[in-house]
Parts: sequence; structure tokens; C-alpha cells
Amino acid sequence: MTERIGIILNGVTGRMGTNQHLIRSILAIRDQGGVVLDDGTRLMPDPILTGRNEAKLKTLAQGHGVENYSTDLDAVLADDAYQIFFDASGTPYRVGFLEQAIAAGKHIYCEKPTAVDPAEAFRIAEVAEAAGVKNGTVQDKLWLPGIRAFLKLKEEGFFGEILSVRGEFGYWVFTGHDEDQPAQRPSWNYRQEDGGGIIIDMHCHWCYVIENLFGKVTEVFTHAATHLPERIDEDDKPYTCTADDAAYALFKTDSGVLCQFNSSWDVRVRRDDLFTMQVDGTKGSAIVGLRKCWVQSLKDTPRPVWNPDIDSPIDFNAGWTVADPGPCDNAFKVQWELFLKHVARDEPFPWSLREGAKGVDLAAKSWESHRQGSWVKI
Repeated sequence: MTERIGIILNGVTGRMGTNQHLIRSILAIRDQGGVVLDDGTRLMPDPILTGRNEAKLKTLAQGHGVENYSTDLDAVLADDAYQIFFDASGTPYRVGFLEQAIAAGKHIYCEKPTAVDPAEAFRIAEVAEAAGVKNGTVQDKLWLPGIRAFLKLKEEGFFGEILSVRGEFGYWVFTGHDEDQPAQRPSWNYRQEDGGGIIIDMHCHWCYVIENLFGKVTEVFTHAATHLPERIDEDDKPYTCTADDAAYALFKTDSGVLCQFNSSWDVRVRRDDLFTMQVDGTKGSAIVGLRKCWVQSLKDTPRPVWNPDIDSPIDFNAGWTVADPGPCDNAFKVQWELFLKHVARDEPFPWSLREGAKGVDLAAKSWESHRQGSWVKI
């Protein structure tokens, strides 16, 4: 038996919304024949695209076989055929859209950050809870193959006592000033007034990654920077960057594991992936990437001797093996399937709007730390 579930996809004409949520999640679920529930029912998503630009919506819908789209969000929200509202619009507009959808009785799923201001993020979580609608926040990193492989080994005790974590994220985002090197990210990312900035973007991720892998964040120390003060926008005009483009942070956890995360759009990559975490434990270590997890056990750990006058006789990249994560699907799609089961059959889904608000709060505390030049308690 097939059971239809209507989904409003709002603001998915951008890169992330189109690729990860529409194409690789909802349409991929549709193409595989839906989500199979425990009773054998196939839950089939039926999306409608909403947004402000009808031309973009039409092009996207027709290009991917989506039958319905509309610029009249109020009318779509009034349609009982759609049970779920998903938002991937600009962060400054998110709370307003979520309030409309909650008032219409829709279940809520949205991209992070759920808001710019933590007070608003917690408030909209409370509004959803009071209305009794199911709700969730995208926390996709938890289903990446590299992280799944790490968690598998952690549960088996491979690392012993985990001591510290060092995360490196980022790449060089061209400013657009140089010939034949256009900017590869939208300009709003570098304007704070439009919801841009690397702290509000990435510290929301680091919050749930750290909490799910290492422990609850209890204190933060952050230094933020805008290393590149000017970039070129989509109209080929220079603009002043008002948002942070790099952040250097330390996070203390209730487990005692100290986590250091550097996030930057001004760094050239010479590492295994755009994001890597080195996790060191008493019995083993890991380099956790997006797609792979390299590990080294205690018995395979080399015994170097400090001698800066000769090339190292040890190949430090040897002695690491790639851990098997087991079967993995697209991370966004996996969480979408879990949310659909949550809505349809009340299966567990702990990644709520309230959990998303904790990430917004961490970002705000990171800014407080930067301004004060001190540790800030969470």
C-alpha cells in the first residue's frame, strides 16, 4: 500500500535547497518508491515548491518533474493536502515563515540556523511545541560516512579514553577581484545584515557534532575575523564584507574532551577533505573526514625521535587504515526519511527545533566570547 504525504518545500531554489533537499532527498525518495514503513506501507512524498520568484520555481519544477509550484504561500498553507512545511529560505526570514506554517497546523522541518537570534530560535521552538506540531532541524553531518565510521569504532572502544579533538573546516572562497576567478559563494554569506557569517553558519554544526560525538558544550572561547574586507557581488560590483569569514574556537565539554575547531573561507586546502577532525585517544586516533575515516591504533603508532636536521625517516601517513562505515546513503536524505517516519508513525526524532536553537545559542555565545576576549559559559 502507498500512503501519500504532502510536503511544502519553501525557498529551495538555492544551491543547497535544490541539490540536497529537492534532488538528492525528496526526489530520490520518490524515485526509490517511497519510504518503507514497518507495516510495509510505502510513504510517498508529494512536493510543492514555494517561493517569491515564479520563473525560478517553474524552471526548477519542470526541470525535475515536480508537478506543483506556487508563489502564493498563504494558499498553499491553507491546503490540507500538505502536512509538512520545510524551509530553506534566508535565515533572517525563517522564523516568520515557520510561524505562518505552525499557525496553519503544519509539521515543521527546516535548515539551520533556525534563526539569527537565540531568543527567537528558542521562542519558535516553544511555539511549535505549544501547537503540538512535530518539528525538526537539519543536522546532516551526523549521517556522513566519515562520522558514521568514527561512531562505530567509538562504540566498540577502539579509541579508549578520548582526550582531544581538532577540527579544520574551510577552503579558499575567491573574492571575485581576480581575472577568471569569480566568487563561488553568494554575496549574502559575507553580509551580517543578511544573515551571513561563518560563526552563525558553522558553529551551529559544531554544536550538534560535538554533543553527539564527544559531550555537551559547557564553555566556548572564540576569536572571529573578517580577513578579506571586500568582495565582488553577483552584479560584478564591489561590496564591503560586514560578516566574519573565519573563526578560531575552543569548546570545553562536560565529558572533559577539549575540542578545537578552525573555520575559514580564507584557507587553501592541504588536508584529506574540506572538513577533517583529528580525534586522539589513549588507544587510538582518527582523522574523520566527510566521506572517510582514517584510524591508527596504539600498536601501529610510530615512535618518532626529534631531529630537525634530517628528513623524517618515518612516513607519518602510513600506518593509517580506512574504517568501514557500513552502508551509507546521502546524509540529508537519511534524516529526511527519519523525519517522514516521525510525522507518519510517530517514530523517534530527537533533532528538534529546540536542538537547533542550541546551535544558534552557541553561535551567540561565541560572539560574546570574541567581544569579551574570554571564556563564556553555555
